[in-house]
Amino acid sequence: MTGPSNIAFQEKYMKKFIGKTVTGKVVSVHSGSNKDLSKEAQESLAAEIGGFAGDKHHGPTRKAFSVDWQPAGTVRRNERQWSAVSVEELAHITERLALTEPLAPNTLGANLCVEGIPEFSLLPKGTKLLFPSGAVLLVEEYNPPCGEMGTQIVAKHATRSGEPLTATAWLRPAAGRRGLVGIVDVPGAITAGDQVEVQVYEEPPIQLL
Repeated sequence: MTGPSNIAFQEKYMKKFIGKTVTGKVVSVHSGSNKDLSKEAQESLAAEIGGFAGDKHHGPTRKAFSVDWQPAGTVRRNERQWSAVSVEELAHITERLALTEPLAPNTLGANLCVEGIPEFSLLPKGTKLLFPSGAVLLVEEYNPPCGEMGTQIVAKHATRSGEPLTATAWLRPAAGRRGLVGIVDVPGAITAGDQVEVQVYEEPPIQLL
C-alpha cells in the first residue's frame, strides 16, 4: 500500500521529464509474421519486453542485414522490435507517387500508424512514446526506405496516370519520411485510438568539473 509519505517521496525524488512534449494519436495498429513483411490490422497490440506479441520482429536479437556495420548474418541486438509511420508522411509519399489509393501502413510493415506528430520520422534516438496503459516505446533510429518495400508498393498500387511504378520510385519521396524503429521500454497494451505522448529526447547539458 502506498502511503502519503511514499507519494511525497516519489514526487520529490522521481525523475521528471522537463523537455519538449508533443501529443498525437494512434490511428491503427498492425502485426504479423508474413514473409513479405506486410502486417494485418488489429484492434490492440500487446507490447512486451522484446517487441509485440506474435509479430515477426519480436525478440531480443536479430541477424545483421547486408547494410549493417556487422557482417550479414551476425547475431546482434534487435533494435528493430517495432516500426511506426505517420498519416501525414504516408500522404506525402502517396501524393508524390500519384497513387490511385492511399499508401497503407501495413503495406510497409509498420506496427503503428500515428497522426498529429510533426516530422515524425525525424524524432531523435532516445525519444519516448508513452501510451495510456503505461506502455513506453523507445526510438532507436530512422527507418530508411528500401527496394524490398518498393516491390510491395509496386505489387499493390497503381499510378493515376497509368505509368508503371518501379521498386525504387518511392525512395526519394520517402526519404526522411519512412518512419521510425525502436524497442519496447515498458510493456503494456497499445490500442487504435490511443493518445500518445511524445517526449522528444534532448542531449542533457554536461558540465565538466
